Amino acid sequence: MASTDISGSTPQGTNGGSSGGPRGTITIADNVVATIAGIAARETDGIYSLGGSASRALGSVRDRVAKTSDPSRGVKVEVGEEQAAIDLDVVVEYGEPIGDAAKEIRSRVTDAVETMTGLEVVEINIRVLDVHLAGSDDEDGDEDSGGGSPRVR
Repeated sequence: MASTDISGSTPQGTNGGSSGGPRGTITIADNVVATIAGIAARETDGIYSLGGSASRALGSVRDRVAKTSDPSRGVKVEVGEEQAAIDLDVVVEYGEPIGDAAKEIRSRVTDAVETMTGLEVVEINIRVLDVHLAGSDDEDGDEDSGGGSPRVR
């Protein structure tokens, strides 16, 4: 978790004292940074989802039961007092240049985390776990399940 001291300064002409001492701390939990990074990464063109297939399947069931989604799925972070390191597991859309997508993810995630938390992002590791083909969804069931249209008439 990151903690930041807040220094109190009093505008001139007010009766606030002149100590200018700390007024407290702000503590940013790791899951806050993971959520910010996850949302920023998902907003990147060419990214189908975050997390591996097992993580997505388990998350899909959990999301249906809880009627919410976990924006930090597929994101791991290490947060220090002033810096953050982020690991992302992504699935890209077929045909998307992976290098370009990775650059865009790094840019978006860095901007979002640094702007919202004030932490310096020192590292973003991206693991491409899969490629998503348009028209094929993981939740559609198996072709061998007997459902859907037959392959041959």
